[in-house]
Amino acid sequence: MNAESDPMKSQEYELLTAIAQDSLVTQGGLSTRLGIAVGSVNWYLKRLVGRGYVKVSHLDRTRLKYHLTPKGMSVLTQRTLQYMKSSLQVYNQFREKAKVLAAELKAQGITQAYLEGDDEMMDILRLTCIEADIACRAIPDGVILKAEGPDYRAVFPTEDSPETGQERK
Repeated sequence: MNAESDPMKSQEYELLTAIAQDSLVTQGGLSTRLGIAVGSVNWYLKRLVGRGYVKVSHLDRTRLKYHLTPKGMSVLTQRTLQYMKSSLQVYNQFREKAKVLAAELKAQGITQAYLEGDDEMMDILRLTCIEADIACRAIPDGVILKAEGPDYRAVFPTEDSPETGQERK
């Protein structure tokens, strides 16, 4: 199997990133940063050198300097672009789900809701609610919006017990 058809391991991408940030980094420093043994760092670096992604030069008898080659920079850039594209795709999926939920709430005449949670997924829903003129309440009375797995859920208070509520997707 040649180097081109052999897929890169995540540690190799992490090594390329670390070298791009600091060409004077040591193998011990890379080992600590990546949480892998120094011997593994050495093995991965040899693979990267063999593939033409990294070039090594001697500063003195004990110190090495690592350089990304144009080919190595290209591979790192392609990986970064792929990561950005997939992140944007995930964001757009959550954004669309949030828009659908906000439209359903508006159609039901709901103008305010409590958002349960404080992560990136809820930030997307919060911004979408603000755009849809749905006020985000500070206390959990009335409609509660939350993230469950890859989806958003609305919990509506029931007439019998406003505390428990009825869930709807």
